[in-house]
Amino acid sequence: MGMGGGNRGGGRTTMSEINVTPMVDVMLVLLIIFMVTAPLIQQGVKVNLPETKATPVEASDKKLVLSIDAARKVYIGDAEVSLDELEAKLAANAKAQADKEVYLHADREVPYGVVVEVMAAAQHAGIHNVGMITDPSGGGRASKAPAAKPKEAKR
Repeated sequence: MGMGGGNRGGGRTTMSEINVTPMVDVMLVLLIIFMVTAPLIQQGVKVNLPETKATPVEASDKKLVLSIDAARKVYIGDAEVSLDELEAKLAANAKAQADKEVYLHADREVPYGVVVEVMAAAQHAGIHNVGMITDPSGGGRASKAPAAKPKEAKR
């Protein structure tokens, strides 16, 4: 007996099975899209963190992260901002103003003066608590071992 029914008079046909091929096609396309975009979503600003032996302080909730990469570009989260605009952007950022706290994620090659400028911009924006994110895995600059997951520490 045929599954697609037949044309046995009356013009009505009976379909006794569901065609799942289009659904499987859509699912495979969605799977491929998620596999391609997942690594892109997890990446942040690539920064070579300074290493310390300090005991990390556990953070209870997510705070706004300011990043400075080796090229001295400043980011609020993943959005690049110029150093001139940083104070205004932080003053307009609702999360930073509510928490009055940010974490600074600076590359070890960034000059101290640039880090101080970013901290001053945060202070002028009304944020007085600036936590420094470091890499607790090493004990010095000579260590080139793969970095462990960075911990956040407050000053």
